[in-house]
Amino acid sequence: MTDNNTLFRGLMQKPYEPTFVPKVDGKLYYDLPDAYLTDQYRPYGPSIQNRFGINAETRVPFPNISPPDLSFADVVSRRGVFSVFNAAHRRAAGQLIQLFLDQPNPTTLGAVAAYLRDRVNAPMFQYALAIALIHRDDTRDVEIPSFLELFPDRFVDPAVFPQLREESNLLDRGSRRAIDIPSNYTASDRVNEQRVAYWREDIGLSLHHWHWHLVYPSTGPDRVVRKDRRGELFYHMHQQTIARYNIERFANGLARTLSFSQLRESIPEAYFPKIVRSSDGRAFSCRYPNQVMKDVNRVEDESTIRLADMDVSIKRIFEAIDNGYAQATNGDRVPLDNEKGIDLIGDLLEASTNSINFNYYGDYHQNGHVMLGYIHDPDNSYLEGVGVMGDLTTTMRDPLFYRWHQHIDDIFVRHKQRLPAYTSLELSFNDITVDSFDVQLNKANAPKNVLLTFWQRSQFDLGTGIDFVPEGNLFVTFTHIQHAPFSYRIQATNNGGSMRRGTVRLFLGPKVNDRGQVLPFRDQRRHMVELDKFTVNLRPGQNSIVRRSDESNLTIPYERTFRNIAASSQPGMEVFQFCNCGWPSHMLLPKGSASGLEYDFFVMISNYNQDRVEEFNENDNCNDAHMFCGLRDRRYPDARSMGYPFDRFTPNSVGSLQEFARPYRNMATTPVSIRFTNTVIART
Repeated sequence: MTDNNTLFRGLMQKPYEPTFVPKVDGKLYYDLPDAYLTDQYRPYGPSIQNRFGINAETRVPFPNISPPDLSFADVVSRRGVFSVFNAAHRRAAGQLIQLFLDQPNPTTLGAVAAYLRDRVNAPMFQYALAIALIHRDDTRDVEIPSFLELFPDRFVDPAVFPQLREESNLLDRGSRRAIDIPSNYTASDRVNEQRVAYWREDIGLSLHHWHWHLVYPSTGPDRVVRKDRRGELFYHMHQQTIARYNIERFANGLARTLSFSQLRESIPEAYFPKIVRSSDGRAFSCRYPNQVMKDVNRVEDESTIRLADMDVSIKRIFEAIDNGYAQATNGDRVPLDNEKGIDLIGDLLEASTNSINFNYYGDYHQNGHVMLGYIHDPDNSYLEGVGVMGDLTTTMRDPLFYRWHQHIDDIFVRHKQRLPAYTSLELSFNDITVDSFDVQLNKANAPKNVLLTFWQRSQFDLGTGIDFVPEGNLFVTFTHIQHAPFSYRIQATNNGGSMRRGTVRLFLGPKVNDRGQVLPFRDQRRHMVELDKFTVNLRPGQNSIVRRSDESNLTIPYERTFRNIAASSQPGMEVFQFCNCGWPSHMLLPKGSASGLEYDFFVMISNYNQDRVEEFNENDNCNDAHMFCGLRDRRYPDARSMGYPFDRFTPNSVGSLQEFARPYRNMATTPVSIRFTNTVIART
């Protein structure tokens, strides 16, 4: 009997090669009935079997099935441009997810998937199948490839692919060299925004964003969309991303990104992505300086959005926030000024199918992506495809993503400022004192509170994602930011007479802006970013807490961000799926500066009895990035508001982080210098 990983692995490789072509380096062959073959290849069924099925080590036979009705998928062609921001595409993907979920067992699911694979849009197929595999109880052991494995064209300078094809056609796999992806190839240094291109265009960042939306899709069956605090997670993950981006801008002499809230203003930022889609050989369209958003009327893409409708949506959203209640579909007023309000607003604003009243409040966030993605050709006069802003896999590469999401975050802040500041009872932890707090590199005699960043060159095999090339590895190297491993060292005293349990919350915040001016706390608070959160048992008396940076419950290690299924298919390898969701560990710290840029590090130990939702083991493989990704099939494991204690406004009398922490013995701050070395170190 074929195991699940073997059954589905080949279906998620080389997405444009027909299913009958052997996969996994020619070792896996799907034995397809003639009915599975498309009209193009069905007349050649016997010769196809004779040509391709002879030498494979593993043959997976499929039974004849009743072909499902696929008319819903006609909204986007097999090699067309699929976008989950496009409402028609989302609906089709939702139906495809439901079709996959409805199958009674993995064997039938594999058969249906094999039949569909060459008949529907390839990215939509991969998106829907991945979501179904993640959410089915009987396919939890299936390894989900990263999008880099499937569609490397979304992340790689197209100049690299001719070199890879030359290597694969002329050299045996053992003789092929790794081709380097150049850094900062999208613009010259004359463009100021290029100073942070290494961050925006980091492959791991885009892979994180894609996988988060696999775990939390906005549209589809209830069982995949309706999750605990899903709307709040949408707010929190994106808020933290924008805060991190602004911190990176400060370090590179750039001001905080401007909110794109005036939809009719010209956009000075251009973006020339230099990405060519392998599906049709066409480039993602560019955006020239000072373009203006207009009504989108692309009948061919079933995409019609008017600026006037966006005005109505945002007006109604603002009214709901300012009035403190949203209007449900039945006319009921649903209160927002409480702990659940942020979750309701998140679903309403994204907007997911959880929206309390989708028809009334509209699809503001996703329609914004569509309009900005088609800003170069809003009525399809020039038959141009979507720009990177309109594609979930590429959108974070564009400076405009951060301007749009700064606007989205400002809408959430409009709600948060209506909530009362946290009280001393909510912030304190009786009997617990943080006596000292430092960070230190994990090497002997390292000075305290000095951290190091540098460039790292890493390698990845693109062989499973490049279609119609000879079998074997096709390695590329790429350069990304990295930090030296370090540890947090906390001394805490439990002044009570019994064991107490606490939650350690670690944050980092910028001290100065791009001009070196000290940030007032009202600005710094919005840029406090989480580094880690974990529970501790505090015995009476003194306690020494040491926590390594690579233990963070925010991040996943490099091996999971850049996982390669083809290279990790040996028996006994750990299986990761849901747990591939998490912030890339190499992006935990900001870059800093050559001379050392000082940041405020903050620690708080809160009362676990007030934090607890339900018990869970933080050391389980799938629990180690729950800060952004939650827990599979369980409630979010922290009862506090996401971002606590910095998600709410503070009294005007609080002028600094130190003043915020001073009244509370369970909090401490320490200045930490982050030094950047402009050196490239190869990953070992």
